[in-house]
Amino acid sequence: MSEAMRLCRIDEIPDGTARGFLIGEGPARLDFFVYRRGEQVFAYRNACPHQGTPLELFPDRFLTSDRQRFLCSTHGALFRTDDGYCVRGPCKGKSLQPFTIMSEAGWLLLPVSESC
Repeated sequence: MSEAMRLCRIDEIPDGTARGFLIGEGPARLDFFVYRRGEQVFAYRNACPHQGTPLELFPDRFLTSDRQRFLCSTHGALFRTDDGYCVRGPCKGKSLQPFTIMSEAGWLLLPVSESC
C-alpha cells in the first residue's frame, strides 16, 4: 500500500450516517465527508455545487431527517447518497465532487496524494 494518513476506523462512523473531516489549513485545507452504508463508504468534498458552501450548518449533519439524502443546509438542495447527484434544489442535475479515500483492515485512509 502507498503511504496514507489514517482518518478513523470505519466502525467509528455509525451505519447510515456521515462524518466530516478537515485536514490542513489555509488554501490547502481539505474539507470532505464520508458516508457509511454497511461496509461501503462514499466520500465527497464538502462543497455544494450551487455556491461552494459546506453542506452542513452543524458538525456531521449532512443527511435529511430520514437519512435518505444529503442536504445542503444553505439552499435545501438534496443529493443521492450513492453518487452525490442533486435531485432537487438550485443545482439540480449537478453532483457533489467525489473524494478519494481508501479502506484497509477496518481503517479509513486518506492517500498522501490527496493530503498534499
